[in-house]
Amino acid sequence: MRVRKAVFPVGGFGTRFHPITRAIPKEMLGIIDKPLIHYAFEEALAGGIEQFIFVTRQGKNSIEDYFDGMLAEFETKNGAPECSFCYVRQREPRGLGHAVLCARHLVNDEPFAVVCADDFIFHSKSCIGEMIKNYNGANMAAVMTVPHEDVYKYGILDIEKEQGSIVVAKSVDEKPSVEEAKSDLAIVGRYILSPEIFGVLEKLKPGVKGEIQLTDALLEMIPRVGLHGFKFEGIRFDCGFKSGLLAAILHMANKDKKLSAVLKKFYKENMSD
Repeated sequence: MRVRKAVFPVGGFGTRFHPITRAIPKEMLGIIDKPLIHYAFEEALAGGIEQFIFVTRQGKNSIEDYFDGMLAEFETKNGAPECSFCYVRQREPRGLGHAVLCARHLVNDEPFAVVCADDFIFHSKSCIGEMIKNYNGANMAAVMTVPHEDVYKYGILDIEKEQGSIVVAKSVDEKPSVEEAKSDLAIVGRYILSPEIFGVLEKLKPGVKGEIQLTDALLEMIPRVGLHGFKFEGIRFDCGFKSGLLAAILHMANKDKKLSAVLKKFYKENMSD
């Protein structure tokens, strides 16, 4: 079945960016001239997604306003776009699994994508689009190798076998200790999921940090659905942290001829020994 819908979990508090995120959603923080959420949208659109489902919360109306304005501008220039937008509220952040569960009535009984905007993946190809091309019915998550000392920050795969860009997992562990991690292959914020996951999430008990963890649902489903890791191409920036957002901004600035010249001038004048 074709993957047409994508869920964007954007209901978090963005506490690492306080105080600015008391007024501006983390997903609306800018990378040059576009907010983070716009890059995630462009990636999903390029990957063939037709329905965009945003799981928001109180205080995040600016996300809706942004896309309303963008669509109005697009329609004026090009006619009505071949995509639709839906919004659902998450009353309180209770983990990624809970955010996905909030979109159940909009996804219905079909496979769907999940795109976490604060994982900014830069490449000429759409990461989620490449995952959709390789989707065969098993749950799928984007994966990358991380330094072993950082495994405690991620969901880590226990690998059964590798087939090119696809890794077949026999288990997955959410934020294991450095000593207990089965590999250095970590899940980042892109998923293609079976709709069966909603029934699992509904009954799931809170896991790490007292939250409903999507990783725990993926683990439970491995025996009957399977779990594949997709080793994506490109550079990933963790924009959930100040350092990652700054790195993404500098990277994108360096890709622009005029801004690259500004950076070089700044480094020469301020960073010389």
